[in-house]
Amino acid sequence: MRLIASAAVLAAGALLTACATSGDAGGGSPASFDASRLSEHVRVLSDDSFQGRGIATPGEEMTVRYLTEQYAAAGFQPGGTNGGWTQDVALNRFTASNIRAQFKAGNDTIPLTQGQQIVISTRLPGDHVHLMNKPLVFVGYGIDAPERQWDDFKDVDVRGKIIVVLVNDADFEQPELNTFNGRAMTYYGRWTYKYEEAARQGAAGVLIVHEDAPASYGWATVQNSWSTPQFDIERANPSAERTAMEAWVQRDVAVDLFRRAGLDFEAQKVAARSRDFRPVELTGVTFNGMYDVATSKVTTRNVIARLPGTT
Repeated sequence: MRLIASAAVLAAGALLTACATSGDAGGGSPASFDASRLSEHVRVLSDDSFQGRGIATPGEEMTVRYLTEQYAAAGFQPGGTNGGWTQDVALNRFTASNIRAQFKAGNDTIPLTQGQQIVISTRLPGDHVHLMNKPLVFVGYGIDAPERQWDDFKDVDVRGKIIVVLVNDADFEQPELNTFNGRAMTYYGRWTYKYEEAARQGAAGVLIVHEDAPASYGWATVQNSWSTPQFDIERANPSAERTAMEAWVQRDVAVDLFRRAGLDFEAQKVAARSRDFRPVELTGVTFNGMYDVATSKVTTRNVIARLPGTT
């Protein structure tokens, strides 16, 4: 039996694979991929009428309906719960609002506007986040990978502090290092890993410095992706796996911040490419942030199609 599953948010590729796979279920000639068919699925699912296929929105309902209709037309059978096409997935939804943030450097206050200099979000259940006079520590790429003999944290205690990290990994800037498989980004380079490792280290929050090339997308993507409600699976101990603040900051803001702390941003980036790198505190600079958090439970759905056959 073959199983083909797809998240409701998008499954054009999986749907095309399903259609091609179904062609040889009865032992006949394998079906070929059809570029025009793929384009049509992409056109439909990316249409404005689907409202971005967002979780817990009418667009999700439209997406589920389209996928199930197309799977059925391709000869598949329902593979979901109780003989249906779908599988429920419980999520928490987090909406941050009334965001106020600033850096303090000596006698200077540097205000931060949500969506412009900074984008702040959270996936930690609670009603309010209050971060005051938090020290900032630059931890390079924020990676602890013992199997690669790499530890950006060394023995430095970052509990209760805001860590500043670079996006991607050292190999992006210097692929000949080949510590992280060259420019083929490993999970250590992903923003998801940065946030997870920060929680394991006990940090109060994370500031990822955004740069277009190593991130592979511009600031507009950060604005659009993290200024909206965030979702996470239900966790038994969320405080052990999530920090109170998951944020991105513009590169020019970081450069100025390092300068105020007596550091050269580019020089610190170069230093961070070495296994010998040690965390550097941004002396005299602190972070203040306050925002409300609305947490609610939602149910999204996976679409699962089943194709009986022989192996």
